[in-house]
Amino acid sequence: MMWRPLLLLLLLLLRRGTQGKPSPDAGPHGQGRVHQTAPLSEAPHDDAHGNFQYDHEAFLGREVAKEFDQLSPEESRARLGRIVDRMDRAGDGDGWVSLAELRAWISHTQQRHIRDSVSAAWNTYDTDRDGRVGWEELRNATYGHYAPGEEFHDVEDAETYKKMLARDERRFRVADQDGDSMATREELTAFLHPEEFPHMRDIVIAETLEDLDKNKDGYVQVDEYIADLYSAEPGEEEPAWVQAEREQFRDFRDLNKDGRLDGSEVGHWVLPPAQDQPLVEANHLLHESDTDKDGRLSKAEILSNWNMFVGSQATNYGEDLTRHHDEL
Repeated sequence: MMWRPLLLLLLLLLRRGTQGKPSPDAGPHGQGRVHQTAPLSEAPHDDAHGNFQYDHEAFLGREVAKEFDQLSPEESRARLGRIVDRMDRAGDGDGWVSLAELRAWISHTQQRHIRDSVSAAWNTYDTDRDGRVGWEELRNATYGHYAPGEEFHDVEDAETYKKMLARDERRFRVADQDGDSMATREELTAFLHPEEFPHMRDIVIAETLEDLDKNKDGYVQVDEYIADLYSAEPGEEEPAWVQAEREQFRDFRDLNKDGRLDGSEVGHWVLPPAQDQPLVEANHLLHESDTDKDGRLSKAEILSNWNMFVGSQATNYGEDLTRHHDEL
């Protein structure tokens, strides 16, 4: 069937990225490989001047924060109250919001776009509609149905796809934490977005090494690092930006200065250490709202400081009118 080679070609391009010489203005090397933690908000963190937009977007997520901007103060408070109940229920259900529960909520909201993308694709993979995705379902949905022993017989580069299939199965086994060969939504999310899950770190590093380590010595040499980015034309002089990447490799990637990258150094490169932004923001919100200083938040404490957590444009507009009236 003609559709199968085309489907697999599309899959290869999506999974591995298209080949070709990038522009010197394309940005730092491996930008597509490196997982940089996005800021909770692009707004300035300017509480001192009554600008709580950063806190709103950190606590709610950017899209939901826009929805709250359109609510009346009464509805905004009411919805915040329901969120408080959800935060507590997701934790220990003791009637208080702890620092850990607040951090977990902020982390949850910041990953909403990832969960939404998995939900959108769920029915493509869960073909028997049992609420889980088995390896067989995932394999067939991704690569198509093949009779045993005939895998990729109709594809020109069959060996490449066989390697891809084996690699995906290995990643699936790591994501499948309970080992039942059936992925829950959380496990499928870990398979599709491994860079977001600590227990998938080793598989991300292994896959990166496999992509770059052409001589199969278990390391990434500087020429392999450069080859992932740039392929010289015959007689072409190496551009200055490529030389700059060699210096990046030497000065910042090769931490032990042995001229190559091991697994630990690859991990430091593609999954760099980052500040726990949800924890920082949770600490901030708790500090600003914990009026009795007991290290936890009651529902009343959160609602009394509701404008920092959620706010609304209606409230801000009303405050602006009041301030303008007083100035007059």
